Amino acid sequence: MTDSATPPELPEQTLEELRALRQELHVLNQHRFIRIQNSIPRLLAFNFARGLALGLGTVVGASVLLSIVIWSLSQIEFLPIIGEWASEIARMMQEEK
Repeated sequence: MTDSATPPELPEQTLEELRALRQELHVLNQHRFIRIQNSIPRLLAFNFARGLALGLGTVVGASVLLSIVIWSLSQIEFLPIIGEWASEIARMMQEEK
């Protein structure tokens, strides 16, 4: 059994790999993403801002997409049911303005 204070002899190649691994780990720990993840308040603030952006993007995107779909349906007047329905929706939207 070896003494725990003195590490066993390692080959020079293994020592070089360990040094390179320590260097890469140091670089990785300095990365912005890792620094954010290491702090609970920063992590919460980042996720809160991400959630706000996701929610806003979803609402704006759905609004734009829905208005384009309704406008294009209102242009189709040769289909009796869809054309009348879309025209009615367009008319109601114009009345609210």
